[in-house]
Amino acid sequence: MAMKDLSVFPTGEPNDAYAQYFVGQSYLKMLTTEGVTIGNVTFEPGCRNNWHVHEAQSGGGQILLCTAGRGYYQEWGKEPRELHPGDVVVIPAGVKHWHGAAPDSWFAHLAVEVPGDGCRNVWLEPVDDSQYGKLK
Repeated sequence: MAMKDLSVFPTGEPNDAYAQYFVGQSYLKMLTTEGVTIGNVTFEPGCRNNWHVHEAQSGGGQILLCTAGRGYYQEWGKEPRELHPGDVVVIPAGVKHWHGAAPDSWFAHLAVEVPGDGCRNVWLEPVDDSQYGKLK
């Protein structure tokens, strides 16, 4: 499957603004920043973001709507969850986590930022290569 055919949503440009928080290449196309911020994030095979937390004074968090390919989501202290098109991941504010593509598959999701007060992302360490390497 060609990257341009991965999703009904546009892939966007290389996600250079956040490249320091990713292992591998990701692409970002902001779909809307009005009301609720929604971005289409596409990950090349093996690409994943660092551990991070969506902080908020109230509300906040993120919802992932998986649209294409195969990926993973993991919360700190829990086993990774394999993701497929149609899966929904609700990430409450304050939960340390990462998400990204499987080692052998492109992956895309819509990242929906849950409105709240004092929302910000806190980027942390990369996902351990040896742990990621155990994923199928």
